[in-house]
Amino acid sequence: MATLLVFQRNYADHTTPSGHPERSDRLRAVDEALSAEQFQFLDRREAPMGDLSLAELVHAPGYVDALRQARPAEGIAQIDEDTFITAGSLEAVATGIGGALLALDAVALGEVPNAFCAIRPPGHHAEVERPMGFCLVNTVAITAREAQRKYGAERVAIVDFDVHHGNGTEDIFRADPSVLYASSHQMPLYPGTGWPEFTGVGNIVNAALSGGSGTEEMRAAYTDRILPAIEAFKPDFLLISAGFDADYRDPLAGLKWRPGDFAWVTNQLLELADRHCDGRVVSLLEGGYDLEGLGQGVAAHVSALMGQSEID
Repeated sequence: MATLLVFQRNYADHTTPSGHPERSDRLRAVDEALSAEQFQFLDRREAPMGDLSLAELVHAPGYVDALRQARPAEGIAQIDEDTFITAGSLEAVATGIGGALLALDAVALGEVPNAFCAIRPPGHHAEVERPMGFCLVNTVAITAREAQRKYGAERVAIVDFDVHHGNGTEDIFRADPSVLYASSHQMPLYPGTGWPEFTGVGNIVNAALSGGSGTEEMRAAYTDRILPAIEAFKPDFLLISAGFDADYRDPLAGLKWRPGDFAWVTNQLLELADRHCDGRVVSLLEGGYDLEGLGQGVAAHVSALMGQSEID
């Protein structure tokens, strides 16, 4: 069976101001990277429009209505310092949800072993009650809830290797022992959360990485903290918030990961998934703002999902 690639046709409907790092060119870079010959055997499916009301599985009542009210008839409206919404943003968000749930269905039903969803805008900063950090709706959190609600998963693990801590995902699941949230992230850095001392109800694992660090510190964080926590949790389903802004070229952070580091992390997670949840992995794109670094990181990640050799 081939790895599933879910792609989003309407990603450019969510527009941001000129010069904003979270821009539609990001998915064009991903498309170009995954057009290489080595990816010809991916099972490619277009993301359908999803049900935006599913956002309230993880967000506060009225959250979606507030986004609709913030949405302008034309042009770009500003939600906070760096988060924007346009007339087409919610359709793009709904398609991202639809794509993630298409991937969930395909993996849960055994149609494919794993999946990567090339969708935008990202979601892991969106908290229970507020959008922030380029994120409008927390798609990976919705996917976790649907894995529980639709497929009876008792324990869902979310691993987040975006360079920025996923404060939104932590906020949503901080008191829920049925969901493990494990994050590696640079600290100090936006959004200022992700302290290793915070463990929720024993279900939060934060591995803080020093600015300027690279392969050695990252692998130690996973080997010593994150991977053992997942091993002990024994998830029924594994989700990945796949951000590629830990790349050494990224303009918004200061880690020094190489493409091979993304492949290494992915391979470690696949081994755990094989042991505990029949290999069921769904990965969703989060950050990554240097286009070359994003493309190479995604290529390394998807190559690993496909079972190809590690890229250095």
